[in-house]
Amino acid sequence: MSASVRAEAVGIRFLFDRHQRFVTPAIARLRKGVTEVWGVRGVDLALEPGRAIALIGPSGAGKTTLLRTIAGVLDPDEGRIAVEGRIGALLSVEAALTPALTGRENGNLLTALAGFPRRGTDGILEEIKRRSGLGPAFERPVGSYSQGMYARLGLAAVQQAEPTVLLLDEVHEALDHEYRLVLEEFAGAIVGRGGIVVAAGQDHELLARFCHEAILFENGSVRLAGPFEDVRRVSDA
Repeated sequence: MSASVRAEAVGIRFLFDRHQRFVTPAIARLRKGVTEVWGVRGVDLALEPGRAIALIGPSGAGKTTLLRTIAGVLDPDEGRIAVEGRIGALLSVEAALTPALTGRENGNLLTALAGFPRRGTDGILEEIKRRSGLGPAFERPVGSYSQGMYARLGLAAVQQAEPTVLLLDEVHEALDHEYRLVLEEFAGAIVGRGGIVVAAGQDHELLARFCHEAILFENGSVRLAGPFEDVRRVSDA
């Protein structure tokens, strides 16, 4: 298994008009009163195989922005980022799920996005159904799901993709106790095989069970990085 994540002076900029609506750079050039907010700036990161790191800090500190940048959803406005490995990302409870489609139909869509060939899809979907534990609900529109059911479907799909780089953005906190244990085992297996796990969240007790390192974010910048318990003490102070 080959995996690495490297960020050098990464900065992500968001632009808002005078009504605090997000605008693209092209539109910003045509409007007056546009304000600039840096989601993250000057972030350096170097993760080698076999590491699990937590991103902690208050809401709006930059954790989600960094995860989306690692996932390739956002391109840096400053600096550069390089990721080696197959990414499996749970960036929000409802990410990539279409409410009007059933669990099976969403699973079919997710496997297609993950690059699975159409041949053998039925077997893959049955495995996602089994892993999610949704039973008959797998055949119902996901718009009827609870937050925990959304998270279980997303986790099952990511498990099936067998990522070498796992990204989690608070989705694990929506899981019930049984599936939190499933996630911990899954994350531990990835790290044990030389993969990388990066997880953001507010449940420090949960993060501590599968992350031994942490980065504390404040106002889009890294305040502290090191062993999880040392960083948590500073965060909780």
